[in-house]
Amino acid sequence: MIVCSCNVLSDQDVRTACQAEARPRSTGQVYGCLGCSAQCGRCARTIRKIMDEALDAAEAATACNGCAVHPKP
Repeated sequence: MIVCSCNVLSDQDVRTACQAEARPRSTGQVYGCLGCSAQCGRCARTIRKIMDEALDAAEAATACNGCAVHPKP
């Protein structure tokens, strides 16, 4: 699903950026990881929500070393 029509970024693009070794801490860093910058900013809340979900999932998987409840991505 496209979440940023200005830069044509999908939710999967954002999730992939959140899996980078140096995980982004801000929406600006996500745009930077994907080689662009915020244009109108209307997507910032959606990108933040996707970031939070992806980073929480990655943290949970790391915390329990990929148990049955939190399989490794």
